[in-house]
Amino acid sequence: MKKIYIDTLGCAKNEYDSQVLSAALVEKGFEMCKEPENADVLIVNTCGFIDDAKKESIERIFELADIKEEKHLIVTGCLSERYHEELVKEMPEVDIFFGVNDYDRIPEIICDMFKCSDTARNQAVQGDMVGSEQDMLCYRKRDYTAYTHTGVLKIAEGCNNACSFCAIPSIRGSYRSKSMEDCVHEAKDMAAAGIKELVLIAQDTSQYGKDLYEKPCLDRLLHELCKIDGIEWIRIMYLYDNGITDEIIEAIATEPKVCKYIDMPIQHISDNVLNAMRRQSSGASIMATIEKLRKRIPDIHIRTTLLVGFPGETESDINELLDFIDTMNIDRLGAFAFSDEEGTASFDLPDKLSEDIKIARRNSVMEHQLAVSERLNETKIGKVLEVMVDESVGDGVYVGRSRYDAPEIDCEVAFTSDAAHQPGDIVKVRINNAYEYDLEGEEC
Repeated sequence: MKKIYIDTLGCAKNEYDSQVLSAALVEKGFEMCKEPENADVLIVNTCGFIDDAKKESIERIFELADIKEEKHLIVTGCLSERYHEELVKEMPEVDIFFGVNDYDRIPEIICDMFKCSDTARNQAVQGDMVGSEQDMLCYRKRDYTAYTHTGVLKIAEGCNNACSFCAIPSIRGSYRSKSMEDCVHEAKDMAAAGIKELVLIAQDTSQYGKDLYEKPCLDRLLHELCKIDGIEWIRIMYLYDNGITDEIIEAIATEPKVCKYIDMPIQHISDNVLNAMRRQSSGASIMATIEKLRKRIPDIHIRTTLLVGFPGETESDINELLDFIDTMNIDRLGAFAFSDEEGTASFDLPDKLSEDIKIARRNSVMEHQLAVSERLNETKIGKVLEVMVDESVGDGVYVGRSRYDAPEIDCEVAFTSDAAHQPGDIVKVRINNAYEYDLEGEEC
């Protein structure tokens, strides 16, 4: 039995795609392998969103090329989609390049490679990518072996927003939703596999269903997912502020399984920068949405992502952003320095800032947020939180997360317990200590 190793880089959407690919390969009779040295086929699922991600993907391709020997090396994902022709010319070490719409082709091509590798390689490398960006997003079997208790459910693909800094629409195509029936079917598979926390992802989850049902209907999907036995928490990521409707707010407020948490990437607060970014929000509308959420859901925790150092961003703009951070008490906040991406509208903008200025502004944003995060965490001392166990880190010591924290990116809760717990167990923990980003406590 031939063995296949998949190395996944980038975001949760790539992780999702790799799981679909893995399940399809297993159905074809291949065995998945955790060590590249033991594999017959090496697959790199790349990210091509910003410079750092592209560099990481390229470095990993060359690392695997160094151990290739008689193995086959395949590259897929966003980098391969975005720079297909250039990569084919510059990386002869790679046998085949696929794009983000070609995952269904890969199992058959790999089967052919072992029968007639030269023909298969020429067909895939020389031919155009045949996967359509408009392919319907539908139910797919996935390989859940990498998951224990938390997992992502992709409810839509692509994006119709035209943000000037973003290459995603050109890579992944226009927005297309997975049907509600297929989302529920897939979520039931996840529950059967032991997954208790469902993390909903899309480029913009607020627009879910608009293309299928004439209007966005994330709220309806949430109500349906909450009916699934075994799913305990449902977490919403990438929910744009201008798409947060009263119905979505009400679903978050009233459904016990839906975490009182949203990831709402606002990018900036200055209208000068937001306009240049071609965002569909203003500083005032963003703050109004936050206030509306907090009024209806007093314990709502908001995560956001900021993009600083955008062309034309002034000292006044960054000071406005810092004041927003200091006063609005955003619970979870991350920041990126602007990456100048060819093929985007912002690539041709004047008034580019130096790397030193961009990095300094990003660091300043995170320094301000550090104080906010520590202050907000201190308010949790003495409170009892529900914590989902992620792992055991020692005798009677566990690490997990509250409902207010997404896996891998947000705060952790370390706690002691006399009981034996497994990943996915939900435990009541009294918080005793608070730090900048993490909490400590003991099981009640």
